Amino acid sequence: MRKLNVFRLFLFGLFFCLCLTCLPAESTTKRVYKILIDGTIDRGLAPYVRRILEEAQNADAVILEVNTLGGLVDAAIQIRDALLNTETPTIAFINKRAISAGALISLATRHIVMAPGATIGAATPVQLDMSGEANPVNEKYVSYFRSEMRATAEETGRRGDIAEAMVDADYEIEGISPKGKLLTLTTQDALKYEIAEYEASTFEDVLEKYDLVGAEVIESPINWAERLVRVLTNPLVSSLLMMIGFLGLFIEFKTPGFGLGGTVGLICLGLFFWGHFLVRLAGWEELILFIAGVVLLLIEVLIIPGFGIVGILGILAILASLALSLVGRFELLTFQDVQSALSKVTAALIGSIIMTIVLFKFFPRTSLGKQVILRETQERGQGYVAQSIDQHHLVGLIGITLTPLHPSGTMLLEDKRYDVVSEGEFVDKQTRVKILEVEGARIVVRKVEEHDHP
Repeated sequence: MRKLNVFRLFLFGLFFCLCLTCLPAESTTKRVYKILIDGTIDRGLAPYVRRILEEAQNADAVILEVNTLGGLVDAAIQIRDALLNTETPTIAFINKRAISAGALISLATRHIVMAPGATIGAATPVQLDMSGEANPVNEKYVSYFRSEMRATAEETGRRGDIAEAMVDADYEIEGISPKGKLLTLTTQDALKYEIAEYEASTFEDVLEKYDLVGAEVIESPINWAERLVRVLTNPLVSSLLMMIGFLGLFIEFKTPGFGLGGTVGLICLGLFFWGHFLVRLAGWEELILFIAGVVLLLIEVLIIPGFGIVGILGILAILASLALSLVGRFELLTFQDVQSALSKVTAALIGSIIMTIVLFKFFPRTSLGKQVILRETQERGQGYVAQSIDQHHLVGLIGITLTPLHPSGTMLLEDKRYDVVSEGEFVDKQTRVKILEVEGARIVVRKVEEHDHP
């Protein structure tokens, strides 16, 4: 019996060992996410970098391969904030340059590696005018960005004075940066002043420096939504969206009902706000302001006679919402930013007005317009006879308007509805009107004054 128990224990131990060997071994392969910061830094790049950093929360490292001459400061600041907030180790591989906004992004990473002959610095912010020419910004903007650069460098354990000298030419560092010149460091300079840690020629060399050889390198491409956002926030595309949006609304206001013009206009303006909302330029405040403007315009056109303060407030609200969606961060807001945003919105508005005039004047003459718009008349001499509707007996009768007359609308007379047009003035709802004349199906009315008798 004792031998049997020993044999059973032996079988149990053997079975337990077999089970352990069959269990899947824990993966020891390291994972590295690679982000390419190449070309101009635009607003669509920030959502992409944030998404990758969220995906890489359990990765061993995120390596940014940087080769840029800079771009939009507000986009770089968003990327900077995301890099500082992540707990995943981050490495900037500067191959071959990290200039302006690229320098801020590189300084926000925990480690910097530079290729031979690479450069980092020259980070003075500039502003592009309507012609695309770069102009210097005011002292407020420079001071803000200088503080951002210094704070970023100190947060990641680097010299803040060197970061400041990259932004402000008047900032002097004895033996490193003379006054009057922006600081730009070469690879050897960056190593000397401990801005960079290593020099590496290839991406594989970077992996070797940080004991990541053999790691799984994950390159997550930009998805369709991020590509679309980069297109929608392009200055030229956003201006076209505003222009086509205004054009569609103008056409809708000049045609009865709700049709293609209004649909296209709302889609274009919706795409404008969606793209700027995702890159954190437009918020709920701008969207609510825009909707309020549209509502005020509709009230002015459909309810209130004439065009007055309500319509003007509606137009101003729409223009303000679009302009606010273009200015970016409010702490960086300057008069130049406001002027530039208003110029873009005004240009889109004027362009849409010109397009509307051209469309209504010349489109009916085109081959497509002739197919869509009826231009021929049906003359009695050609055998066309209109159906006679004798309503002359209505002349002199008095009814009540069911809708405002702008100048056309509907009135109620003897429990029947009639489509009528006022003599020229706007008439409010629930107003007594008198039928002056009837021309075929056209009924002309006038508001009944107190001294009039039925």
